[in-house]
This record gives sequence, structure tokens and C-alpha cells, in this order.
Amino acid sequence: MHSHRKTSALATAVLLAAAALTGCERGSSAGGGNTSAGPSGCPAVVARAKAAVQRAERTGVRWNGPTRGPAAVPGKTIVYVAQTMTNPGVAGAAQGVRDAARTIGWRVRVIDGGGTPAGIQAALSEAVTLKPSGIVIAGFDPRSTAQQVAQANAARIPLIGWHAVASPGPSTHPRLFTNVTTKVEKTARISADWVIARSRGRAGVVVFTDASIPFARNKSELIRKGLKRCRDVRLLSYENIPIPDAGSRTPQEVSSLLSRFQDTWNYSVAINDLYFADAAPALRAAGKRGSGPPFNIGAGDGDPSAFQRVNHRQYQAATVPEPLSQQGWQMIDEFNRAFSGRGPSRYSAPVHIATAANSAGATSWNPRGYQQAYRRIWGS
Repeated sequence: MHSHRKTSALATAVLLAAAALTGCERGSSAGGGNTSAGPSGCPAVVARAKAAVQRAERTGVRWNGPTRGPAAVPGKTIVYVAQTMTNPGVAGAAQGVRDAARTIGWRVRVIDGGGTPAGIQAALSEAVTLKPSGIVIAGFDPRSTAQQVAQANAARIPLIGWHAVASPGPSTHPRLFTNVTTKVEKTARISADWVIARSRGRAGVVVFTDASIPFARNKSELIRKGLKRCRDVRLLSYENIPIPDAGSRTPQEVSSLLSRFQDTWNYSVAINDLYFADAAPALRAAGKRGSGPPFNIGAGDGDPSAFQRVNHRQYQAATVPEPLSQQGWQMIDEFNRAFSGRGPSRYSAPVHIATAANSAGATSWNPRGYQQAYRRIWGS
């Protein structure tokens, strides 16, 4: 009898363990982001993600950046060297620089690197040769142009990065007066939070990145890390597509992903919104609804075309927008600080999530009052 009781108890324990494991199986979300039957294996993570997303979706965020600084230094010329002007974020920040320069009374020239290493090196070489007051390194790794950066440093031309290195603020290696961006850790984390919160902790995710850009590669690795916090969120594929090749490669890659994963793929995160512009034709051809699934979030840029896709529910559900105009104005202010012998402001804008529900039809996002603040600083 004693042996029978031991056998019975062991069998019961095995059955309980099997039941527990069944309850923790990885699942996939259905339409609307709802979970499949049963709770996810990360209820605490889901709760924290929902709270973070609610904070990030708030509208009417007021300016919390610098309100003091040096008055405008007159007569300066800035050269904006773009990774490629086909990158909407790079182009949007360039427009912000132009608008701010017009306000402060400076001249701006934009040189397009065309998205190739040789083109970017040639563009930065041309910029240094022009001997401007300052140069913007927009959207590319300064280490890929080490010779030109060294020449600019030797000529004492201040360099300011936009998404050039991994973190906001000044950089020693490479030497940049400052780098203007939101904090990549926060952008990556809130993007992962959005997937976890919307799917209630059950999702099959594809991540799109450009591993040739250290900033983008770092962001996508942080997104992967954020998704891993929930065991029922599966990373199905990590797609490395260089931004200059996105237009030609993304449609075919999306078609392949749909064939491989079918309805298991229900969420996507991209380091740049433009991937979803290029994914849309393939998703449409496969009979996917514009409102999803897959439910797509862009972890960066937030250019007007991204807002239009979000607002019209056309193959993009959300974006974590960079305040592109504000960052352009910030770059001009940072140059003004450099020309005045001051240190950088070290300002980094807060993260925000834009959806059709909270954007009110807008095609950009910027903190309220930034232009007025900079005008007061410069005396413009």
C-alpha cells in the first residue's frame, strides 16, 4: 500500500507539472491584439508595459528643454551632410535645421551622401573643404569617415551628430561637440512595451533594422532585449536590410516572411518607419488588412508619411517619432553654444507614441513651445 501511495502521488505531480507547462506554452495573438486563450506567461511585465505606453501616449507635452543660453552669434554657415536624403528622418531634421538657421540668421548647405560609403565620404570631404562654421553628421557612423572627421577636428570645425553615435550628448571618440537624438534605450524600450501591452504578452514579432549603422544596430538589439522580457513574445525573424536598399529588398523579404510564418507573424518593430512604406505593397498583395495584423510600430523618425500611414491605418499602427523639427532647432542652438565657448545643452526629448487615436490627424510630433524657447535664447 505504501508503494501504491508513492506511485499515485508521483503520477499526480507529473500531471500537475504537465498542466502547468501547457499553461505556459508560447502563443500568438489574434486580430485586434487580443491574446489567445489563457493569460500570458508575463503578467507583471504586461502590467508595467501598459502603464509605460499610457504615459508615452499622452499629448500636449510641453517644452522641458533649455530656456537659457548664449545670444545668437551672427554670420555663421552650417553644412548638413546627410547619409541619404531618401531617409525621411534625415530629411526632416535637415528641414528643421534650415528653418532654425533662417530664424537665427545663418546660412545652410545640404550635401547628400547618397547612402553609400563612398558617397558619404565624398560628401564629408566636400563639407570640410568648404571650411564652414560647423558641420552636421546626419544619420551615419562618423567612424566610417574617420579621415574626414580628423580633418574637421584639425581645422577646429565643430561637428554635431544627428543619430550619429549611440547616445545623446558629447562624444570623445569620435570627437563630436554633441549628438542630437532621443535616448535610444527609451525608444527601444517603449517600442517593445507597445508590442507587449497591445498583444497582452503573446506575439510573434519581426524586427527590421540596418546593422550597418551602429545607432540602428544598437537600437534593434535593445528592442530584442525588451521583447525577451516576456517569454510568450517570440522573435520570429531579425531582418537586416540597409536603409538605402529598403525600397528594393523589403517587399520581397516581407513576401518571404508571410510565406514562412503566415498568421504567426502578427507584430513588427522597425528601427525606421520607412520599412513599412516599403512593406505595404507586399502586405496588400497578400490580402492583409491595412489595420493589421501584423500590427507595425516604427521605433524612430516619425516623418509625415509615417503619420499618414498611422492616421489612415495603412500597414502601420504606431510610431515613436523623433521630434525632427525640434531636433533641427536644437542642432542650431548647440552650434551657437559651441561658437560662444559654452558646453552642449545635453537635452534629449522625451519618448512619445503616436497612434490614430491620439495624433488628431497631425503629420509630426514636437514638444510644445520649443521654437519660442529657442527664439528667446537667441534674442530672435
